[in-house]
Amino acid sequence: MEIRAVKRLVGYGVAAVAVLGLAFAGWASFLRPVTVKVAQPARDVAVQVFGLGTVEARVSSKIGFKVAGVLIDLRADVGDRVDKGAVLARLDDREQQARVARTKAATQQTEATLQRALAGLEKAKANYVNAKNINERRQKLVQTSTTSVEAAETAKTAEEAALADVNLATGDVAVARASIGDAKAQLQQESATLDFHTLTAPFDAMVTARLKELGSALGIGEAVFTLIDPKTVWVLTYIDESKAGEIAVGQPAEIVLRSQPSRRIAGKVARIEPESDRVNEERRVAVAFDAIPENFNLGEQAEVYITTVRLPQASLVPEAAIIGLGKNRGTVWTVEDGALQQRVVTLSHRLLDGRFEITGGVPVGGAVVTELRSGMRVGRSATITDGRAK
Repeated sequence: MEIRAVKRLVGYGVAAVAVLGLAFAGWASFLRPVTVKVAQPARDVAVQVFGLGTVEARVSSKIGFKVAGVLIDLRADVGDRVDKGAVLARLDDREQQARVARTKAATQQTEATLQRALAGLEKAKANYVNAKNINERRQKLVQTSTTSVEAAETAKTAEEAALADVNLATGDVAVARASIGDAKAQLQQESATLDFHTLTAPFDAMVTARLKELGSALGIGEAVFTLIDPKTVWVLTYIDESKAGEIAVGQPAEIVLRSQPSRRIAGKVARIEPESDRVNEERRVAVAFDAIPENFNLGEQAEVYITTVRLPQASLVPEAAIIGLGKNRGTVWTVEDGALQQRVVTLSHRLLDGRFEITGGVPVGGAVVTELRSGMRVGRSATITDGRAK
């Protein structure tokens, strides 16, 4: 009996010690300060909007001949850079050269006809002057009966006929001059058609596609090359409408090409298209390179980071540390006078890394906790990891 009593007493003692231990542990955990991390003031914070896009050229043209023909000469290929006016290709132009030669001969013939008409006019004028002088003398003589009336009338008729010849010669000169104008217009037209057999670059360009090869029979306007202006290369970016409201032309941007993931290329917003994609609910934004890369690939995927605003100083807290986030408001834990508190704060910009800018709701001297952990209760003592108690 005594042994059993002793064992019972020992059991009671162990149980009492366990209960006291648990009570002490609970008391210690309640009173012992919790260690937390808090947000530190950040300076010169870039608020950015992210978008995906592709490298494109604003000026892109498919060019071909204005006349039909057979392709006999190609002087450019994909990747070539050509100057404005450089010859890119030619069509067989022998038939057209013959037309030009024929119209040149016709022009020369009309010029000769004009010279002949001018000579005829001068002759007619001389005959008219002579006939007029003779008629004047005959009319004076008939008044003194020195010559017959018949001779005077004949002289008058000869003068009138000479005047008619002058008028006819004048008409011939006008016709010859009109023929020269028509012949020159025909020559200009045929010469222009001959020029159309040569294809030249309309601007300083880069060849991105050669669509035909030697010997191809081409129709009017059929494309032979695709050209782009390399100075107009940019990134056509798609931005979620919910993020695009603060974007403006001229804002700085950073471009990361898929082929160069470790390099950030400076750029700026060049154009914001007024029409959004109705299906994807995205806005198209064109971002130009500050300095276009020497080697670029049209259609290459690119990441774009547009800086919409820079904050001189900001208090930033991760989204995971905000309770009940919504409508630019949320609840955060703070350390005030060395103890934990909860505050409803106002929020503004959201950074790409998920942090929010706190713009109000934190009292002076308070620090916002950035990582939630177990055991956090209002009023519990708190120690900041760098050792500065608040």
